[in-house]
Amino acid sequence: MPTPKKYFVTAGAAEGSTPLNAFDNALLAARIGNVNLIRVSSILPPGTEFDPNLELPPGSLVPTAYGYIISTTPGEIISAACGVGISRESFGVIMEFSGKCTAQEARAQIENMIREAFARRGMELVDMKIEAVEHEVKRIACALAAVPLWY
Repeated sequence: MPTPKKYFVTAGAAEGSTPLNAFDNALLAARIGNVNLIRVSSILPPGTEFDPNLELPPGSLVPTAYGYIISTTPGEIISAACGVGISRESFGVIMEFSGKCTAQEARAQIENMIREAFARRGMELVDMKIEAVEHEVKRIACALAAVPLWY
């Protein structure tokens, strides 16, 4: 497979009539509902360009790091966050988090995870890009955050 050259960071939350519909609707809210996700782990290729307005062709196979949570407990607060730590001249690190917490707490988890990943690798962290979403469950809900990679 070719190495991706572009990425963006996104998050979305939604309700659905079933857990799978809630997940699908959260994907749509995050602008990645009409592509096929190929789940990848946590490394951003060197030199990959951040493009927040990137549009993915429908039906494409898209390498994506993502985290999500689904809840069927009305009134529960759920959140998801995803972030990218960027180095000056090397690869980056992607982290995902989801849980029963606020978006602010999810964002803080991502920041801590990115800092730890860079420290463990002995790399200098020069920037972070993080998106987080929070949702209060009405019936069946999903909160999702992702980093789609593209060519």
